[in-house]
Amino acid sequence: MSFLIGENMTGGYGGADILKGCTVDVDEGEIAVIVGPNGAGKSTAMRAMLGMLELKSGSVRFRGKEITHLSTQARIAEGIAFVPQTNNVFVNMTVLENLEMGAFLRQDDFRETIEQVFELFPILAEKQNQLAGELSGGQRQQVAFGRALMSQPRVLMLDEPTAGVSPIVMDDLFERILEVRQSGVAILMVEQNARQALSIADKGFVLVIGENRHTDTGAALLADPEVKRSFLGG
Repeated sequence: MSFLIGENMTGGYGGADILKGCTVDVDEGEIAVIVGPNGAGKSTAMRAMLGMLELKSGSVRFRGKEITHLSTQARIAEGIAFVPQTNNVFVNMTVLENLEMGAFLRQDDFRETIEQVFELFPILAEKQNQLAGELSGGQRQQVAFGRALMSQPRVLMLDEPTAGVSPIVMDDLFERILEVRQSGVAILMVEQNARQALSIADKGFVLVIGENRHTDTGAALLADPEVKRSFLGG
C-alpha cells in the first residue's frame, strides 16, 4: 500500500479535463518525480493530491485513509506540506518570521525545528533577520523549503524547486532534498530538470496530456531509449 497515492485522477480547473485517469504515488522515505512536456498536467496532478482542485473521478489516500474530500488545510494538518513554484515566500517578513509561519498549525515549542532548518540551510541562519524579499532567488527557495519543513510533514511536495536558479544552487537543492529523504520524509516533486531529478528518484512518472506514459524507477526511466529520445533530449 502506497504512503500517499492519487489514483485514476480525472479533473481540471472547471474547463476541459487536464488529468485523464493518471495515477501518482510515493512511499515513505522515497523520492518520486513527475516529469513530462509542458502542459502534461504535472503540477495539476500534485495540486489535485493536495486538494487544490476537485476531481471528477479518482481518489486520494494518505497512510491508508481516504482524503479525497478533505480540504487543503485538512490535508496539511494530516502531514502533507507543499512548496509552490512561485510566490512561495512572504516578501515583507523576515526569514525567521517566514519559518515561524510554517509552524502555524503546531501547538508545541518549534524552536528545535528552526535550528534543524538552519542546520540544513546555514545561509538562512545568517540572514534570519533579513526580509525574504531582499534575498536571491535561490535563497528564497531555501526559505520556502524550510518553511514547509516547519510543519514536520510526512510528505513534502515540491513544484519545480529548481526553476530559475543557477546550476550551483540547483545541485545544492538536490543535495538538501536527499538529506530530507534520509529522515524518512516522502518527497513528491515536479521538476523541469528531468534528467537530474530522475537521477535521485526512487520512482518516476512521465505524464503526457494528463495520462501516465511511463512509470518506473528513476534509473530505469533514465535508461529507457524512448524516454531519453522523447523527454530527455536524446
